[in-house]
Amino acid sequence: MTPAQIERTPFADLDGQPSEMTAMLLAALDEMGRHPEILRVRQTAVRALRPEAGQRLLDAGSGAGDVSRWLAAEMGPTGEVLAVDSSSATIAVARQRHDGSNVDYRTGDVCALDLAADSFDGVWCERVLQHVDDAERGISELVRITRPGGRICLIDTDWGSLAFDGVPPGLARQVMELMHGRLTPKQYDMGRTLRRRLVARGLTQVTATPVTCLFATPASAAVVLPMINPLVGQDAWMAPPGVRDEWFSHVDAAGARGDFLAVLTIWVVAGSVGQ
Repeated sequence: MTPAQIERTPFADLDGQPSEMTAMLLAALDEMGRHPEILRVRQTAVRALRPEAGQRLLDAGSGAGDVSRWLAAEMGPTGEVLAVDSSSATIAVARQRHDGSNVDYRTGDVCALDLAADSFDGVWCERVLQHVDDAERGISELVRITRPGGRICLIDTDWGSLAFDGVPPGLARQVMELMHGRLTPKQYDMGRTLRRRLVARGLTQVTATPVTCLFATPASAAVVLPMINPLVGQDAWMAPPGVRDEWFSHVDAAGARGDFLAVLTIWVVAGSVGQ
């Protein structure tokens, strides 16, 4: 997510970006997926989803399919994963990376799935709902296609939890206000709302786990946090002149001193569809 987007982020419309931007965003997703804190979030999520051998799972908003292939490996040769993403460019990359596991890749809209009701044993949906136009419709679709007793695991960010140390507090507040002011409510607080949304749909055995991601260096934070990434330029910031440069001077100084800190909570929420 870039702090300049209000209605739709680049990740929500990868096919609408110039090819160079699409390649850059896919590379960013790859790097995020390798980050130890994101891996920790995913390990928490797979425990909440509880995949079993022989199940059929949906990876909704699958990106380049890394999680889909991991889930397929978790379930063994009798399991099956359908990886669905709205971006045809991303699905093409996923197919190129296919490792022979039991994964099928398709383009599709999470909010309007061309899939039969009660046809999956479980659903994984990671950091997707903050980007879709209608998260309520998307969750309803995920519930619809899950069989009674099946598990749904939703993972999403709570950008309101973002906090920093090692930089001037007033400047940090200004930077966060700039970002928060460019996010829609669904982008800002999606993570913290997931439990309520599943409870409202009658799911049972609902678990909600906040995973606080800690970034102790600017380089680590830059992989996940756009306002720490020096590749996000002034145009994307849409900040008053000088703010970006001042911010990065303090971030770099904190990194050099060894006292930089950033924290962000990502929620892992799962529940069982009613029998």
